[in-house]
Amino acid sequence: MMELLLARLRAAGFEAESVRPAPGGVVAAAGMARLRDGSQVFAKTLRTAAPDLFEIEAAGLRALRELGGVTTPEVLAVTPDLLVLEPLPPRREEDELFWEELALAVAGLHGGVVGERFGWHRDGWLGRLRQDNTWDGDGHAWFAQRRILRWLPEPLVEEVLDREERLALERLCAALPDLLPPAPPVLTHGDLWRENVLSGSAGGPALIDPAVSYSWAEADLSMLWCSPRPPAAGRFFEVYAATAPLPDGWQERMRIYHLRELLSSIAHDDNTRECAEEVREIIAPF
Repeated sequence: MMELLLARLRAAGFEAESVRPAPGGVVAAAGMARLRDGSQVFAKTLRTAAPDLFEIEAAGLRALRELGGVTTPEVLAVTPDLLVLEPLPPRREEDELFWEELALAVAGLHGGVVGERFGWHRDGWLGRLRQDNTWDGDGHAWFAQRRILRWLPEPLVEEVLDREERLALERLCAALPDLLPPAPPVLTHGDLWRENVLSGSAGGPALIDPAVSYSWAEADLSMLWCSPRPPAAGRFFEVYAATAPLPDGWQERMRIYHLRELLSSIAHDDNTRECAEEVREIIAPF
C-alpha cells in the first residue's frame, strides 16, 4: 500500500521520494512522505472505495478549526483517494499541562459553537461505516436513532447480540429522557480519544480524524472517559468542568453515551468480545 500511496502523491503533484508507514489505520493506509526538497507531508490513501471519505474528513478538520477554534492539521490536498495533511508531532503524552490545554480547547469548542438542531448538513463516517447525521430537534430521539439503534442492523452486531439484548437496547433508548439531562447541540469532534490527539506545530494539542456533528458535549467527553488515557491526563475533566460546568452525575452517564462507540467497534470487528460484554453490562437493568 505504501507504493500505491507514493504513486498517488506523485500523481497529485507532490515530489515524494519515500513514504514511511504510520501505525494504526482501519480504513486507510497512511504514512509520512519525504519530498524532494527535504520537507515532509502526512498522507492517506484508501484501502477500499469510499469516494467522499477524505472530503468529509477535510471538511470536519476545517469546521473544528474555523468554527471551534481548535488546532487541526492544515489540509494540503484532498481527492477521492488521497488526503495530504501538514505533518504534526506526537502528543506530549506525559505532560500534565498538555492535557489541561486540551481540556480548555475542548471546553472552548463545546461552549463556543452551539447549534439549533442535532446532526450535520451531511452524513459522515465513523471508521469504515457511515455515520447518520440526519437533523433532528430532539436530542434524545436523535441520539437513540442516529447513534445507538443505527448500529443494530449491522451484520456483526446482529450476530453478537441476541434478540433480548437488542430489545434491552431499545428499552434503554426509550428511557433516554430519564437517563440523560437535556442539553444543547454543540459542535463535537465525534471520535475524541487519545489516538486522535497530537501536538500542533506550536506545541499545544491538535485534533485529527474527526467525525463531526452537533451533538451533546458529554457524548464527546465519553470517548476520553471510557477509553484508556495516561496518568498525566488526570486533571482533564476537572479543568474542563471549571470552564464548562458538567451537570451532577455526569460520570455515571458516560457509559451510556459510550454505547455508540462500543456498538461501532462490534460492527467493525474490533475487540468484539470485550465490547459486547461491556454493552451487556450497561443494558442489564433494561
